[in-house]
Amino acid sequence: MTQFLKPALAGMIAAALALPVLAQAAEWAPTKPIRLIVPFPPGGSNDIVGRLVAADLSPLLGQQVVVDNRGGAGGIIGSEIAANSQADGHTLLIASVAFAYNPSIYKSLVRFDPEKSFKPIAMIGTGPSALTVNPKLAVKTTKDLLDIAKAKPGTLNYATAGIGSFQHLSTEMFKLLAKIDITHIPFKGGGPAMADVIAGNTQITMGSLLQLVPHIQSNRLRLLAVGSAKRNSAFPNTPTVAETVPGYEANNWWGILAPAGVSPDIVRRLEAAVSKVVNTPEMQKKFDSQGADAEYKNSADYAKFIKAETVKWSKVVREAGIKAE
Repeated sequence: MTQFLKPALAGMIAAALALPVLAQAAEWAPTKPIRLIVPFPPGGSNDIVGRLVAADLSPLLGQQVVVDNRGGAGGIIGSEIAANSQADGHTLLIASVAFAYNPSIYKSLVRFDPEKSFKPIAMIGTGPSALTVNPKLAVKTTKDLLDIAKAKPGTLNYATAGIGSFQHLSTEMFKLLAKIDITHIPFKGGGPAMADVIAGNTQITMGSLLQLVPHIQSNRLRLLAVGSAKRNSAFPNTPTVAETVPGYEANNWWGILAPAGVSPDIVRRLEAAVSKVVNTPEMQKKFDSQGADAEYKNSADYAKFIKAETVKWSKVVREAGIKAE
């Protein structure tokens, strides 16, 4: 009888040893190009980050990752398209800080549940806001700007990409903490807002440093401070806003979400691919050169981060009385 058991035991051992190989062979892989929805127009920080990551994700996943810009309603239109897409790993969404505060501003327009309609895949990076002014404005520091704003309330204007944009919220937080009165001039997009400040029609814009770097380097905008907790490696001599206005911290961030219902296998595969892309020295350098940081968080940690950001920015929306128009 022992003679009969030995072959059977050997077969069981062989089958057990083969399990990891079979599991690896069964790992999810995309079967067609992946659509990466950027819920904002081309040229913004979401678009820049989306294209950076898409190029490196494609070879890792064996399929082309195609950026699909679906702008409108502060990112809500593109997000809704993603939420209603099939949860098969072939449609993803680039989310940013707007994802955390849009539900507070656009309550009547958001027809999806930000928490229940999506599964966080991974965080890609963060980038601070940047306080910039037209170079002809007679200020060199944040204190100089505050002195004018307090001496002449309501006379300085700040340009944004529109009501509910990151520029709008980051500046409103600045106003609340600094206790100043400056006038909001909303535009339809970050490009027109920056162009207006460069032309000198408005004096201030406070957007993502990632988007403002070219204009700062060309001296068309003067950088006064960055909104991160610590000084930025791309501009080490530039102080933080918090050095003058204690408690201020405003960072944009970017990550990838999938429609809810996506399988754990797909999440693991995409999560691992994003990790490989973000943690390379090459990607770190690309982010650094833009004044941002490549910062990876796995699916679980990214979900916790989004919840914390939602609480933070909802408070700013409430205290500043920001409402969609």
